[in-house]
Amino acid sequence: MIVRRLTEVPSVDWGNGHSRRFLLAADGMGFTLTDTLVRRGSTTRIEYPDHLEAVYCIAGSGELVEAGGGASHEITPGTMYALDKHDAHFLVAGPDADLQVVCVFVPALEGSEIAGPVILEPGPPSLET
Repeated sequence: MIVRRLTEVPSVDWGNGHSRRFLLAADGMGFTLTDTLVRRGSTTRIEYPDHLEAVYCIAGSGELVEAGGGASHEITPGTMYALDKHDAHFLVAGPDADLQVVCVFVPALEGSEIAGPVILEPGPPSLET
């Protein structure tokens, strides 16, 4: 059995936020579980060529924009999205509060690595000023 508290897990800064990693590959579960904060007002282009990810919003708000001029999706508490095709996307945190999400990565992360390319700028055309 594995029991961990938020204050006990490693935190990885990835530029526009940080990921607190509850489960890693060494735990033998086959997936990584994180509690991730995305800094308010930030825009991040993300793509995970080697990992699938499911994301569940628990606080704050934002927008998920599919890269390449794709659809835009509002993110609010209770929203889940899954990157089931290694989807390149922009994650935009709302201006009023940090966006807090719980993420599951498959395969599991080893430790402090970032799962794929994370680009802080530029934002999607619909969000650029």
